[in-house]
Amino acid sequence: MSQFPLPDPMRRALNLAKTAAERGEVPVGAVVVKDGVIIGEGHNRPRESHDPTAHAEIVAIRAAAAALGNERLDGCDLYVTLEPCAMCAGAIAHARIARLYYGADDPKGGAVVHGPRTFAQPTIHHRPEIYDDIGAGEAAALLKDFFATRR
Repeated sequence: MSQFPLPDPMRRALNLAKTAAERGEVPVGAVVVKDGVIIGEGHNRPRESHDPTAHAEIVAIRAAAAALGNERLDGCDLYVTLEPCAMCAGAIAHARIARLYYGADDPKGGAVVHGPRTFAQPTIHHRPEIYDDIGAGEAAALLKDFFATRR
C-alpha cells in the first residue's frame, strides 16, 4: 500500500464508485484527465442504463471523447478504481489513452495483469503506461462491502 497521498483524480474516481454502490451498481468509478483537468468521468451503470457496456471506464471515455470532439484521447490519463476488464482494456487501446492508473486488482475479471493481459499481447495496437495499486485498499474495501451486503 502506498504511503503517498492519493491523487485528486483517483479520489474523485473513488467518490464515483461510492455513488455507483448507492445506486446498486458494482462500485467502480473512472476519471479521464487531460493536462490536469478532468474531461470525463463515470461510474458503473449497466443496471441503471440497461447497457452491459456501461462500465465506468466506457462512460468516462465516452464523456471525454465528446468533450474533446475526438475519438482519440491522445495525452489523456485514465484513473479507475478497479483493474479494467477485456472490453474496457480494448476501449482504452482504441482511445489511445496515454496512462492508465488503477486501484484494486481484479483476479477474476481483470485483463491488464490478470486474464488475457490485453496490453501484453503482440497484436494490441496501443499500450498505455500502466500504474497499479493507486488507492487499492480503499477500492477493494468498497467492493468487499458491496458484495458482503448482497450475500
